Amino acid sequence: MKALVAQELSGPAGLVYTDVPDPVEPADGAVVVDVGAAGVSFPDLLLLKGEYQLKLDPPFVPGTEVAGVVRSAPADSGFAVGQRVTGLSMLGAWAQRVVLPLTSVLPTPDDLDDGAAVCLLGNYYTMYFALVRRGGLLAGETVLVLGSAGGVGTAAIQIAKALGARVIAMVHRPGATEFVQSLGADVVLPLTEGWAQAVREHTDGRGVDLVVDPVGGEAFDDAIRVLATEGRLLVIGFASGGGIPTVKVNRLLLRNVSVVGVGLGEFINRTPGAQAEIGAGLGTLVAAGLRPPPPVRYPLSDGRAALESLASGGVRGKVVLEP
Repeated sequence: MKALVAQELSGPAGLVYTDVPDPVEPADGAVVVDVGAAGVSFPDLLLLKGEYQLKLDPPFVPGTEVAGVVRSAPADSGFAVGQRVTGLSMLGAWAQRVVLPLTSVLPTPDDLDDGAAVCLLGNYYTMYFALVRRGGLLAGETVLVLGSAGGVGTAAIQIAKALGARVIAMVHRPGATEFVQSLGADVVLPLTEGWAQAVREHTDGRGVDLVVDPVGGEAFDDAIRVLATEGRLLVIGFASGGGIPTVKVNRLLLRNVSVVGVGLGEFINRTPGAQAEIGAGLGTLVAAGLRPPPPVRYPLSDGRAALESLASGGVRGKVVLEP
C-alpha cells in the first residue's frame, strides 16, 4: 500500500510518499480500516521536526486521525465490514490502510463525508475535553480564543458557542477575520499591541472566564491579565514557537485565577473509558447541529505540500489528506 513516511526529522521535507507493507491483521481485537481521510495537526508538524514531547526515530508513518471504511473487525465488535467509521490511532494514519484500537472506533455520522468526519477527532475532542472537563465551562460565561483561525481555535469557537458561551476571538493572520466570524464568534479582534485592553473594553472591564491558549509565547502574560476573578486559562499548546511561557504563581493567588493544563492523549491513556465519554458528549453537539467548516483537502501523495502550508500559517481550519 502507499503511505507518507517520515524518513528523517526535517519537517515536511523529510516526508516521502512510497510503498510500505500492509498492516498486519491484528489478533487483539483491533479494527482494520481503509482510510478515506486522515487529519493533519500542528503536533504532527512538531513530531516531524523532532520537537514534540513524543520522540520517534525514523522511518515511521505519522498520523493519528482517521475516517474510512471497516476492512475487518472482530465478530463481537459491533462493527461490520464496509461500515463507515472514525477513530484515533497512535500512528500510521497517513496511509491507505490503518489498524485502530477497538476502543477508539465510532460510527461516522451519515451526513458527513470522511473529510468532514475526520475534522471532529483530534481538535474537537481536545476542545470538548478542555472546555467541559478541564475548564468547567458554564453557559453564559465568556471565552477568549487565541489562534482562532487554526484547527484548535476553530473547534474552540464552535464548541464554546454550542455550550452557550459568549466568544471573543483573536486573529493575527491577515484576511482571517471573515472566516472566524463565520464560525459564530461574537467579537473578533486583531492580536496586535494593546489587544488586552480591547478585550477588557468588550467585557466592560470585567475580563473573561476562560482563555483558550494554543499559542503560548508573548500572548500568555496578557492572557493571564484579562482573566476575570476565578477565571481559567487553558494551556493547549505552544504554536507561536516562542518558547514555553512561565507564570509567577503569586499572581494566581492574589487574583484567584487558574492556569489549567490540557493533555488529552495522556488523559485517555490513564483513564479507561475517557475517549468514549468525550466522543459521546461531542456526539450530542453534532446531533444538535454542530458541523466543522469545510476542511482544506490534499491528496495523500501531496502530503509534503499540506504540511508546508500548515507550517507557513496558510491554512484556516483543518487540513486533511485523502488517499
